[in-house]
Amino acid sequence: MSKKILIVDDSATVRQQVGMALSGAGFAVLEAVDGVDGATQLTSDGSIGLVICDVNMPRMNGLEMLEKVRGEGVSVPVLMLTTEGDPVLVARAKSAGAKGWIVKPFNPVALVAAAKKLCA
Repeated sequence: MSKKILIVDDSATVRQQVGMALSGAGFAVLEAVDGVDGATQLTSDGSIGLVICDVNMPRMNGLEMLEKVRGEGVSVPVLMLTTEGDPVLVARAKSAGAKGWIVKPFNPVALVAAAKKLCA
């Protein structure tokens, strides 16, 4: 499996944990530290097959990033991975095109399964 996944999270620890789970499953992993960095990578790298994104980040949060890249025609699947469980935020993310929502702390096996499903 060589799908490229972009992990967008301001926590280096979370990026490392998610990256280890995904790379162990055969995915290539890229990282972004916030929504600005994530949006830049998404709009410039057409080989990204999935984005795993936090909601609460500095400069540009995950929902703003999702809305921005969708407005620019980027249709890559996005899986939100966050401590947030607010139904209003979940609904906003889904209306902006998020394909899933996983609440932290996450189960690595479930995360890899979701990534495989969304990259299929």
